[in-house]
Amino acid sequence: MGEWLNVNQGVHMTDRLNAEHAPVLLFEHPTQSGHLLAEARLNSEPTLNALSLEMIDILTTALSGWAGREEVVAVVLSGAGERAFSAGGDIQALYRAMVRNHEQGERVDEYPYQFFEREYRLDYALHTCKKPLIALGHGVMMGGGLGVFMGAHFRIVPEKSRIAMPEVSVGLFPDAGGTWMLRNLPQHLALFLGLTGASINSADALACGIATHGVPAAQTAQLLDVLQQASWQASAQADHELIRQCLAQLPSLELPAQQIDAIPDAIHGEGGLLAVVERIRALRDRNEWISRAVDSMERGCPTTLGIVVEQLSRAASMSLADCFRLEMTIATHCADNHDFAEGVRALLIDKDNSPRWQFGDVESLPAAYVTSHFEEPWARNPLADLEEKRT
Repeated sequence: MGEWLNVNQGVHMTDRLNAEHAPVLLFEHPTQSGHLLAEARLNSEPTLNALSLEMIDILTTALSGWAGREEVVAVVLSGAGERAFSAGGDIQALYRAMVRNHEQGERVDEYPYQFFEREYRLDYALHTCKKPLIALGHGVMMGGGLGVFMGAHFRIVPEKSRIAMPEVSVGLFPDAGGTWMLRNLPQHLALFLGLTGASINSADALACGIATHGVPAAQTAQLLDVLQQASWQASAQADHELIRQCLAQLPSLELPAQQIDAIPDAIHGEGGLLAVVERIRALRDRNEWISRAVDSMERGCPTTLGIVVEQLSRAASMSLADCFRLEMTIATHCADNHDFAEGVRALLIDKDNSPRWQFGDVESLPAAYVTSHFEEPWARNPLADLEEKRT
């Protein structure tokens, strides 16, 4: 095991016992070639490693520090426990802040807007990092956790994983880089997964490019050993190839059956929201997985459905930075409006599973209300400074 670091100050940790209870654990593993392999491990098992603002800030600081050190040749992203890499963001904290704002009729609590801005900055930093990033995914990967996973160059899954963008169930939208991820999927997959929140497995993730490599769960520790024994060059191009060679040394993965191959290419965006929803509804009887997905869409937030279709339409020509700026705009409106807080209340707070959406169905959803989520509520977007360069 490598050196422990103080997760707040980046210095060597002397109290290892207390460090083990930190929300993010940071390591620097020595390599045979005299370099360091950094690791950031999400460490909140009771919440399935859901990202809090503290965790986001720790990751951001650690990544920035490692990016500027020549001896650090790569960064590994992992999650503690067996159940999840990360199940999303700390939605309950967001809920409490949104309720305070809604009750006061004004923004008395800036937490939601700070959370989204700092989360998206982290995701952008991951996507644009010069160091090779290796994400060891496993178990549940959703929402903000999936956003961290997708920022890596090497996105590894084991035999079993559950990957989803379930925001339709809580009245949000695929964010934390979800715009960029969906933009780069085939349109029929992007629309189906974004509108239904369907969970996909490891075989699906590898088939569509959400994951890049499969490694048996039992071999994860061996992968870290192989990486530590490798001859690193401290050159991004050479070290990317080195990582590919290390992955090729491991046993092949036995995968479950694909599910996404049942989604037809005929799911496309022409004709607008109602036409897209009808195309997905028509798939209901194809198989049990698709039937559950369609049911999830029908129970989900109509506003989210409208946002996703418009989001994907606009994102087609957008850069990475523009995608995050778009998400900041939409997320701010979602925090200000009714449906996101109501969806969280119904699913996670009161758990009555009976959300009272602002509009009862997509047929009654005004197009103008959907497009209002894309109007910037500030003179300058908080992410206006993101640049199209690798940091």
